[in-house]
Amino acid sequence: MTIKSNNHHWNTIFSQAENSKLGWYEQEASQTLKLLSRVPEWRGSTIFLPGVGTSVLIDELLNHDARLILNDISNEALSQVKTRLGEISRDITYLCQDIAQPLNNLITQIVDVWIDRAVLHFLLDESDIEGYFDNVKSTLKIGGYAIFAEFSETGATRCAGLPVLRYAVDELSGRLGSSFNLICHEDYTFINPHGDPRSYIYVLYKREK
Repeated sequence: MTIKSNNHHWNTIFSQAENSKLGWYEQEASQTLKLLSRVPEWRGSTIFLPGVGTSVLIDELLNHDARLILNDISNEALSQVKTRLGEISRDITYLCQDIAQPLNNLITQIVDVWIDRAVLHFLLDESDIEGYFDNVKSTLKIGGYAIFAEFSETGATRCAGLPVLRYAVDELSGRLGSSFNLICHEDYTFINPHGDPRSYIYVLYKREK
């Protein structure tokens, strides 16, 4: 397992701030669930979250009997999730992995749905971005679905004290390649806990081959 130096950066953030004060904190996950509603029979499926943090999306997915694989570069975030979920936590697969590094030998279950809310845009190096998309292609089953929620082209240029890349649908589609079919996309303005608007793009793909 390879964990880059920003493991310390994210551990510091999650250990020093209340979840409800984090700039990306959502009280509910309705926008993600809106796209998930376009995925047939997603309830009870195996869902991978590549940079889960302490998201309430976890609880929403568990309420619909999803089997979860939760990954984050911060072991502190994962520890908080385990504490919050209690006994339920035993039925979840946890990975503390740099999402730009290969996942091939770490995920043994078939992945039906990949959900990325605000993770990809933190990857700046081309090799890391390529590694991320290699993981999408190597872990998501044919017939599976991928949801991306990233800062849009008019979105913020920094988050959590770090620079970010901003995305458009064409960029995501080009990196996924012809085996992924665009199902829908939507511009979305997220109001963060400080009352500031953040422009996102939400995109849903189906892997056809």
